[in-house]
Formats: sequence, C-alpha cells, structure tokens
Amino acid sequence: MFTDFLDDAKGTKPSYVLAAEGMRAGSTIVASTDGGVDIRPGNAMPLKEIPVGTNVHNIELRPGQGGKMVRAAGTSAVLVKKGEDGYATVRLPSGEQRLVLLACMATIGTLSNAQHANRVLGKAGAVRWLGVRPTTRGVAMNPIDHPHGGGEGRTSGGRPSVTPWGVHTKGHRTRNSKRTDNMRVARRPTGKGKKR
Repeated sequence: MFTDFLDDAKGTKPSYVLAAEGMRAGSTIVASTDGGVDIRPGNAMPLKEIPVGTNVHNIELRPGQGGKMVRAAGTSAVLVKKGEDGYATVRLPSGEQRLVLLACMATIGTLSNAQHANRVLGKAGAVRWLGVRPTTRGVAMNPIDHPHGGGEGRTSGGRPSVTPWGVHTKGHRTRNSKRTDNMRVARRPTGKGKKR
C-alpha cells in the first residue's frame, strides 16, 4: 500500500508499507516506539506494547533492523507469551514458536490479499515472466545426468527420490542454522510418517 507521512521528520517522499487486512485508501496508520498507540490493523509498535494473543506481521529480528518475518500475503503470527527475560514467544505461520526481543517492532493484524496463492497464471509464458525457468524431470534424463535417468521405456527409477547429486529429497529436514537454534522454542509440526 502506498503511504504518505504526515510529519516532515521522515521527509516528503512517499513510501510503501505492507497492507493489513481492513486497511483502506486514506486510512491513518501510526508507528511508534513509545506507548499510546491503538491496537488497530496497520499500526506498528514494539512487541512489549502488544497484548498477548494478538495477530501480528512484519516482525523485526533485531531492533531497528526492519521487518523480516511474516511478510507474505495473507499470513500472520500470534504473540503467544511475553517473558520476564526480555523475549516474547511468537507462533509463526509454519507452527514454529520462536523467541523475539520485546524491543522489536511488529505490525498489528493479518496481511491482506490472502487469495494471492489461489491465482492461476494460465500459461507457461506467464510463469516465465516471473523469472521461473523450465524444470526437466530426472526420469526424462540420461543416467549420466541424473540418478533417476535411463531405463528401457518408462521407469520410475527404482530408488527413493534424490537430487541430481544423489541427496535424498524426502523425509528429512533441510534447515541447518545452528546459530539461531537457541531462539526456537518449538519446531514446526511434522506430517504423519515424517522423520523428526
């Protein structure tokens, strides 16, 4: 959503903000690091000022860094708990619960345009306009090019799904960020039959 600042402190150049569900053209939004801001969709404030159970989006990871988490269309996180140690627990759209500093800013509400995921592009050319290149299936390749390749006639490969380099593609997690693991309170839920 296109926004214009009312005060000259930010300059006269307009900027863009993420539109929350319920915001309309002409809506006034407030972003403040101090208290006294209404709990209305689009208003931004530190997590310490937001009541527990509120839907939030555009959450900072470090104070003053700018929003990094929960920015996709139609998504929101829930402020689960505010601790005495200076951290808040936030439940992300994936189901993972994560610690975030109470001084970090977040925006109230759910992001708009929830139907974005349902749009049909209609043709392969429209996907190319978005920068997505064609993907060739491994079973359509030669054995030299992919582990699934080769075989007389149509064959499924006879082995678990792997990447072109032989790494298994299903049933195990790919996250490998040990630096931030201590900020994760609970992992995202796994599907039935998946390894933890």
